[in-house]
Amino acid sequence: MGENEVKFHEEIQKMEYEPLEPAEISLVKWSLGLGVTLLVLLFVVSKFLLPGVH
Repeated sequence: MGENEVKFHEEIQKMEYEPLEPAEISLVKWSLGLGVTLLVLLFVVSKFLLPGVH
């Protein structure tokens, strides 16, 4: 391990636990929901509307 990695590891261990704010939780939920929705939409479009591509 390099010196920077050791320092980084020590700093991470010293940090206090900080729970997520309600706004941050909301952003995470919206981001995950939007990501999954867009993946499903892309799959449906590529599977049924562009059948010759596969």
